[in-house]
Amino acid sequence: MGRLGVFPFFKEAGVDLVPYETRCIWRRFEPNEVLVDFDDASTDVYFLATGEVRILNRTQSGKEVILGEMRGGEFFGELAAIDGVSRSANVTALTRGELCVVPAPVFRQIVFAAPPIADRLLRLLAKRVRALNSRLMEHAVLDLRHRLYAELLRLSSPRMGSDGERVVSPPPYHHVLAARIGCRREQVTREFTVMAQEGLVDRTRGALILRRPDLLEARVAEALREDG
Repeated sequence: MGRLGVFPFFKEAGVDLVPYETRCIWRRFEPNEVLVDFDDASTDVYFLATGEVRILNRTQSGKEVILGEMRGGEFFGELAAIDGVSRSANVTALTRGELCVVPAPVFRQIVFAAPPIADRLLRLLAKRVRALNSRLMEHAVLDLRHRLYAELLRLSSPRMGSDGERVVSPPPYHHVLAARIGCRREQVTREFTVMAQEGLVDRTRGALILRRPDLLEARVAEALREDG
């Protein structure tokens, strides 16, 4: 199967991946290392074996908007490999890790040679478009408070042993949440104070606990209905 086969995207590809692997490069990266920057002309696709990276965009005034994070098993850079246009986002390492750099011609050859992989790529692109559409809708119609609710729900996962509660671990920094929802850190801090007073959140050393995610979901849904 070779090393490319460790990535979910390439598993059960239906083609021999070994000939392609000799044209790929494996390399390690360090925390805060810029892997891809705005307007880079490169077209490689980056598959994360280990580590975590952050993807963000930046306005002309220098304001940064965090689009998300990726971990081992995921990949980025496929848009440039598809259309050849310069990079539209910055990708910076949050931790130490290792990745596989797949040149655009190699990536395209594998996609065209393997229908299962082509199907995965189409589904992944559709998923990302839907996610971006949801975030665009939130930014267009929701106020700061409800955007924060929606983002916390998106970042959270069910809390083991506590029925109905959800958890964000590790707990997000306020300035990171602000960059995600398009506001200032101080505004996020104020909203957390209100949420804590209402018993909606509880912060521990290792996690942010959402005590009433059902109520947060209901408030977001109601805000969307009221706008409509």
